[in-house]
Amino acid sequence: MPVAHIVLSPFDWSRARAADVITLDHDARHRRRISLVADGGTAFLLDLPRAAVLRDGDALRLEDGRLIRVAAAAEPLMHVAAGSSVGLARLAWHVGNRHLPAMIGDDHLLLREDHVIAAMLEGLGATVTYVSAAFTPEQGAYSDTGAHDHAPAHEHGHGHGRHHDHAH
Repeated sequence: MPVAHIVLSPFDWSRARAADVITLDHDARHRRRISLVADGGTAFLLDLPRAAVLRDGDALRLEDGRLIRVAAAAEPLMHVAAGSSVGLARLAWHVGNRHLPAMIGDDHLLLREDHVIAAMLEGLGATVTYVSAAFTPEQGAYSDTGAHDHAPAHEHGHGHGRHHDHAH
């Protein structure tokens, strides 16, 4: 079975031709080692030195030189809007306070579908609509994408009685 040890950004491979495409949802795009079968049937082992977030448009280079393009799968999401930028910032604060992954747009947030969170946001004045789209949330300040070294993990409290470690 061919092995992929290297992730290439779109900038690094965009002029080459991909041999196949692998479509993965957000959770499946955070990997280190797993056997996969691409959309066109190419079976391979992803074996990275450390876990990485695979982004839409990245490519996995197999040992034989072939490239497998990574595509972000559409997922059921909530499109969250507010009447003003201050309102949106307030909603984003509540989402962040719950440590929920979110995509941040100029005038909206995209979150995974969750009826409890939808009710909370609507109670805060948000307009919530349901969409299907690729989910590529913001990476945290201490996230490790596999491409760069980041600050070491640390633990701290947020005043809500729960402690956590930012390392992934």
